Amino acid sequence: MGLFNSIDIATTGLAAERLRTDVISNNIANASTTRTQEGGAFKKSTIIFGAVADDNPQWNFPFAPKHLDNGPGKGVKVLEIVKDTTQGRLVYDPTHPDAIQSGPNQGYVEYPNVNIVDEMVNLISASRAYEANATVIEGAKDMFNYALNIGK
Repeated sequence: MGLFNSIDIATTGLAAERLRTDVISNNIANASTTRTQEGGAFKKSTIIFGAVADDNPQWNFPFAPKHLDNGPGKGVKVLEIVKDTTQGRLVYDPTHPDAIQSGPNQGYVEYPNVNIVDEMVNLISASRAYEANATVIEGAKDMFNYALNIGK
């Protein structure tokens, strides 16, 4: 295990949580957007994270859970950003320029499927995860400083 592995792992977490924050911010910013370039109401996005596996683990730890047989990972990565295709709420407003013109929902306007409360909870969660990764980096820096000061 290298000296800077903990910082490298925490850095992947910082980058992933920053992207998550950006996606959540985009969802909140478009919570009232009824018309997009693709057509229809805005659809919220969600990030799917995955582990960065260590293909060549240099050490083994005996008390690890069974799913970590190959040793610790190397961080987190964004696997994909997916659109939630569920229908948003329908509001009857036949005078709205984006009102549905025909069919059983005629006169209704579809609003985005963004729930502001859920997005704010996700934003707080992303913020806390970002802070935790920053704290790991600060802790590693402090450990390195203490190790360098032992010889003084």
